[in-house]
Formats: sequence, C-alpha cells, structure tokens
Amino acid sequence: MRFCMVTTFYPPYHFGGDAIFVQALARALTTEGHQVEVVHCEDAYRLQNKPGSGHSETNDGILVHRLHSPVGFLSPLITQQTGQPGPKVRELRVIFDRDFDVVNFHNISLVGGPGVLRMSKARVNLYTLHEHWLLCPMHSFWKNHTKACDSPQCIRCCLRSGIPPQLWRYTGLIEQSLANVDVILSPSQYTAERHKALGQTPPIHVLPTFSRLNPELNGKVILQERPCFLYVGRITASKGIAILLEEFAALSEYELLVVGDGDLLLTLRGQYAEHRHIQFLGPLSQEQLGLLYQKATALVLPSLAPEVFPLTVLEAFAYGTPALVHNAGGSREAIDKTGGGFVYNSREELHNALTMLATDSQLRETLGQRARAGYTQFYSQQRYLERYLQLIRDIGKGKGFLLH
Repeated sequence: MRFCMVTTFYPPYHFGGDAIFVQALARALTTEGHQVEVVHCEDAYRLQNKPGSGHSETNDGILVHRLHSPVGFLSPLITQQTGQPGPKVRELRVIFDRDFDVVNFHNISLVGGPGVLRMSKARVNLYTLHEHWLLCPMHSFWKNHTKACDSPQCIRCCLRSGIPPQLWRYTGLIEQSLANVDVILSPSQYTAERHKALGQTPPIHVLPTFSRLNPELNGKVILQERPCFLYVGRITASKGIAILLEEFAALSEYELLVVGDGDLLLTLRGQYAEHRHIQFLGPLSQEQLGLLYQKATALVLPSLAPEVFPLTVLEAFAYGTPALVHNAGGSREAIDKTGGGFVYNSREELHNALTMLATDSQLRETLGQRARAGYTQFYSQQRYLERYLQLIRDIGKGKGFLLH
C-alpha cells in the first residue's frame, strides 16, 4: 500500500514523542514492504528559532516532504489563526494528488489545521490523536499556563498563556473537516472518552501506540549501586517536573537523571546546580536513552496535565524498567494493563513508591518483568501493525476497495 503521514513535526525537526512515533510507524510500514511518504512543516519548528535536533537523518526509504513557505514563520501562524493550510496549500495539493491508499493525519495543528483533513483524496483517511488539540487550543488541557483545566474558558486561557485565540474553533470547521476522516485512532480509552464531547465524529477506535525499541535483554541490569530514577520528557510546568525536583532535593541517597528540553530547563538547572545527585542531561538520542532506561531503577512521569498515552512509559517497559506515573489522563493505562509499575495521586504516595523500589530489589525485579512481558504482549511494533493494517483493510473493504 501507499501511505502518507501528515504531521507538523518530524525528526530531526521535532520536540516530543508524537514525531518519534510517526517516524517509527513510517519505518515499520516500510520494513513491511509498503511505500511511505511523510509531509511536515519545517517552518513550524523554526518558530522556536532552533536548529534541528542534531541527530543525523538516515536513508530509511521514506520520502519526506519538508514544507517551506516564502513567508517563513508567518505560514504556521496563518494556519494557527485560520485553521487552514494557508501558504502551504499549493504544495499540499501537489502531494495529495499522488495516488495514496492511506493518508494518516497526526499532529496537524500547524501543518494545515482542520482544513487539511479535507484535502486528502486517499481511499482511507485516518486521524491519530497524539494530543487533545481538537478540544483544547493549548493541546494539553493546561489552563492559564498554571494548572490542569477544570472548566473550559478557552479565549481567556489563550490570552493568559500568550497564545492568539482561534475564532475558527467557534465555527463548524472541525466537524466539517472530520467528515473526510474514516476513523479516529485514539491511543488511550481516556482520550477516546474525552473526544466524545465533539459530538458527531467518525468512529473512534482505541489503538495504543508502540515503541520501536526491542532490546535483547538477559535479565534487568542495574549498573550502579545507589538507586537511579529517570525522567524523560519536556521540561515544562505541565509535566510536573518542578514538583518532582522538589521531592528529590531531599533524597540525596537517590540519583535523578532528567532528560529533555523545554522552557524551564535553564531555570531549573540553575536552581538545582548544587544538588549533585540531580543531573540535567538535555535531549538525547534513542540510542543514548536506551542505556539510561536499562540502568534506571524506574521511570517517573509526574505529569499534571492529562496525558494521551505517554510513549516514555512504553520505552521504559521495553527495557524491563518499571514506571511511576502520576494519575493524569491516559498516563495510567499501560500500568493498569500490565502491572509494570505504580500510579500515584499525591507526594506522599510518590515518596512511598520511590522508597519501595529503592529498597526492595525483588519488588523492582517483579515489576520490571511485568513491564517487559506487557510490552511484548500489548505494545510491540508487530502487535500494533497487525491491528493497524487490519483496520485499514476493513475500512477499505467497507468502501469497496481491496487493500493489501
């Protein structure tokens, strides 16, 4: 089959797990013999005035269309304000005129807004929910830049958060655009339930994401004597990183490794410079992360805003590393399904879980075994592709197409 992935960010021009997943899916499909093209907006990445991530691009058989507009950073800003592709429309029309069997939309917020959904002429059109952007202009239910959303006050929240309000959200643009989508894919049951608020939408199918990591492990390896906990993600307030650091500041007998970039990185690095047991490592490649997952006592995900379905938990599970997650949205679903860690609701519960994992090697080993077994059974690349491709064939069959 011929696939096209449409996303705002794509490696090496990306910030988070959604782009990593799109690349993993594209590569997995290519390995299976399918043809894959990816289209993304490089101008959107340049809004942050940053170069690429620094990781080299590889010849993996995927044709990547990196959109550039003569108006530069104004292109994604026009999309943000209008909900339409704007200056990118001509390039997108040329791409969509190709004879694709499947177009899978991902994070479309700045590559074309809802309007881009109507441009596809593919036999099957899918939309994967990586964020809560259809419901929330902030993408993450993070209200006023300070707390998890407790009630919708979107225009006020945008203004307080420094984001231009989007008046198109108060038209029928989202509903009209979704009419060209056959199925919405939701990585978690939580996110599927939240999106029922949209009303009339295409069917929502729960399909948990996967990690392409599949290390060959001969038992869990701990490479250092004192307990080592790991945080991987954006260094922003919504991720709860400040609370996690406050907890570890008083736990000098443990080590905390913080991986990622974000607006709080420089501030927090300076604030905790004298805490030698807390290390800020910045963004790392998947290969570098693999070494840390394997040595870590546990991954800690302290998100305050509700997550869709965090990829970092699956990456930890691939290495037989348990996870401690704050009860926020879809964060807990992989823990609930596998038993490969703990879900906590308070600082006290976090502290108790850290202590148990640091002092009880048998418990840590048991949780790690559950994590790895659950990853293999539920969240492997093979398991995802089986369900993903069968869904596409079923949609095609229902529309009178035979897709192979």
